[in-house]
Parts: sequence; C-alpha cells; structure tokens
Amino acid sequence: MGEIGMFQVVPQPFTAGHATFLEQILLGGVIGIPILGCYVMGYGSIAMIYSYVLVFDFLRCLGHCNFEIIPHQLFLALPFMKYLIYTPTYHSLHHTEMGTNYCLFMPLFDVIGNTLNPKSWEMHTKASIQSGTNSQVPNFVFLAHVVDITSALHVPYVFRSFSSIPYTTTPYIIPLLPLSFLAMIIMWIYSKPFLNTFYYLNNYLHQTWVIPRFGFQYFLPFATNGINNQIELAILRANKLGVKVISLAALNKNEGLNGGGTLFVNKYPNLKVRVVHGNTLTAAVILNQIPKHDVNEVFLTGATSKLGRAIALYLCTKQVRVLMLTSSTERFQKILKEAPYEYQKYLVHVTKYQAARNCKTWIVGKWITPREQKFAPVGAHFHQFVVPPVLPYRSDCTYGDLAAMRLPPHVKGLGSCEYTMERGVVHACHAGGVVHSLEGWTHHEVGAIDVQRIDLVWEAALKHGLMPVSSFKKTD
Repeated sequence: MGEIGMFQVVPQPFTAGHATFLEQILLGGVIGIPILGCYVMGYGSIAMIYSYVLVFDFLRCLGHCNFEIIPHQLFLALPFMKYLIYTPTYHSLHHTEMGTNYCLFMPLFDVIGNTLNPKSWEMHTKASIQSGTNSQVPNFVFLAHVVDITSALHVPYVFRSFSSIPYTTTPYIIPLLPLSFLAMIIMWIYSKPFLNTFYYLNNYLHQTWVIPRFGFQYFLPFATNGINNQIELAILRANKLGVKVISLAALNKNEGLNGGGTLFVNKYPNLKVRVVHGNTLTAAVILNQIPKHDVNEVFLTGATSKLGRAIALYLCTKQVRVLMLTSSTERFQKILKEAPYEYQKYLVHVTKYQAARNCKTWIVGKWITPREQKFAPVGAHFHQFVVPPVLPYRSDCTYGDLAAMRLPPHVKGLGSCEYTMERGVVHACHAGGVVHSLEGWTHHEVGAIDVQRIDLVWEAALKHGLMPVSSFKKTD
C-alpha cells in the first residue's frame, strides 16, 4: 500500500454507506441542498438525482478506502487536478494533522479556508511510487469456497452488516437471489480465485482467498478438472508470493476431488508453500468433545473417510468400541489392519443403522436423514463433521455443531463471521492451518491423517491460545 499504510487512524468506516443516524441526517442535508437548488432553477431530473448521489457516494468511498489508487502521474500531467479531487492520502492527513472534522472532496476549498496540508501531494507521490513495493506477504492463506447462492451474499463486500453476524437465511436477501444466481453463472463461465478479506493473527498477516465455486458444483463429475485447476492456480499463486502455508477448506480438499490435496503436492514436489488440509485438528476437536471416562462405545458414519478412519483408529487405542458403518468390507479391512493387533477387536464393522439402537454417542461423518436418526436411543448426542450439518430432527437428543475453535482474545479486526460461526470463531480445519503456520512446521498435511500427530496438534493449538467451541443444541 506504500506510505498510506502508516496511517493507523481511520476516522470513518471504509465504505461510504455506513454512518450513524445523525450523520445520515446531516449527509442528507448536504446532498439535498444542491439537488433542491437544481429543481428551484428548473433543471432537476431523476437522472440528476441518481447521478449526484452515486458520484457523492463514490467520492466518499475514494477518501475512506485507506489505500492509494490515484496515480501521481495525473497530477504531474494536469497540475490543476490536485485542487479538484482529493486522495486517500490527502483525506488521512487532513484528519490526523489539520484537526478538522470534515474533509471536502475538492482541496480548492481548503486553499480558500487556509486548511490545506502542504505535505499532502508529496506524501501522495511517495505512496503512489512505492505502491506494491512495501506490501506484506501473508504467512498463511485459507482457501475457502462458497456454499450456496444464499451464503454467497454473506461475504463482507456484499453486506458488511450481514457478514458481521453468523450466517442464516433472512427475508431481505431473498430478492437478491436472482442476482446471486447470475453471479454464479458468470463465475462458472470465467472465474479465478480472488481475495475476500484479511486480518492479522499473532502478528502474522492472514488472508482468506475464495474459490468462486458453489457447493453443489463440487459434486458434478464434469466440473472436477475445472475446480482442481482453480485450486492449483491459487496454490501456485501463493507459492510465487512467498506464502508459507495454504490451508484448504472443506470441499477444496475433498478426497474424491484431489485426494485431500495430494494431487497438487505430487504434481509440484518442489513447492515452497506448505499445503494443509487441517483435518488433524478437526479430528482432535471431535475426539476431545467425547467424554473420556463415560463413553465405551460410539457409532461412526462416514467411517472410511479421512476423518472417520483417524477417529476410529484413535478411539480403538483408547479401548473404545467403534461401530463403523460402511458398506465396503474391503475398506473396513484396510483400516482394521492399520490398528495395532491388540486393539483391532474394538473396531466393529456394521452395515445398518439398527446396530446403533443402544449407542448414545453418534459421530456423523456422512449426512443422515431424519428417518435414520430415529434409530438413535433417547438421550443420544450427535457429534458431526459432515457438510452441510445434519438437521436436528430429534427433540429427545442433542446435536453438536461442526468442529470449530475460537481465536485468542488478542486477535483484533475481525469484522465478519465465518459462515455460521460466531465472530472470532473459525472451522477447525481453518484453525489447523493457522497452527501449522504458527508452529513453523515444514511438512505438507495432505492425504491420510497421521493419527500419531492428533494429540501433538491439539496441544499446539491450545498453546497458541485457540480454544475449542462446542455447543449442544436440542430441538424444541
């Protein structure tokens, strides 16, 4: 951002549309007087009103954006322009050094009122010339994806007020769904990963990039190559920038899509950026939600998935009987052989939900219908690592949220929520990438979960101040 990055005081929000009620009244007066004057003189029109409001809003955004976008060459070629339009540098200096409460769009008025800061254009030139040369490279990038056309409206650059609270479908976004659908089609035709938002975490610049693909697209066979190309492009971009760790969100590391990230690591063996799926910490969060002394048996769906395998192998070594629901005897046997011989008896192959009629601890890794939930006994609890979460159908049972961790209290600047999570809470796989970065681990975390590292990753997360988030929901 050049020198503009030195200014820490942000007098108003970055976007022009957010102000207090009193400010909105005053701004209405500021905007309304010229419009009223035009009508009094007989030159008013609907087009004039819209044009004036849009230009006014654009100029407010220009001053508040806090990074320099106007090239200094414009003022060199046309010196009079520096009196006709202000810059973010000019706006920041005006508030921080001139002691004024407002900054007009045209510095000419400051010349008239003797409130002009003589350093403004010198600083602007320096910021413009150095733009990009002093930018910080993020140590960690989380590669997210859109879930559906409604949650796509939850990103910060659509509605900041909406993204500042946990996602839920609200009536006022329903009229916008056709626009979201149109955006999906456009991104499907031509799309690239793009920057969503960024924030600082333990003095590490942490960015979130978004793959502009919607959840259902990940399950279309003909879309596989296109999605993998987008993920590969993001990884190579991060590698080129000097990013240390890039973590893949839920569907971006789907086993059927790219083998949990192994596709990219095998294709580019010399990658400097570490590719991480973060599932080791997800497994750790789920396992640490299970009471250590009161549970002797669990029922596990999605038992042969990456997470299901790790959970089953971990629990059997704790002498917990694991009912592994899978239709594939071959995949069950493969996992069974990985368990130490003396603990193999704790892994039990089941093919029907009826086998869990007496099991009160369900770990759901594959979406289950309300009908399938009926087989759980009264008082059962559903832990889950399935996306999207299961519907809480049973009123006599409790349901856990997806595995998540709360960031340390000293992390600031989090203005938006991650999907359905509270502010300052991220999915466990996201937190797993953060821990990988903070620990400085140099290995890729892709493919099968290393069960031996589950406790190590859990302890590292707690060491850095991340805390597990577990909330049990009971239906009404």
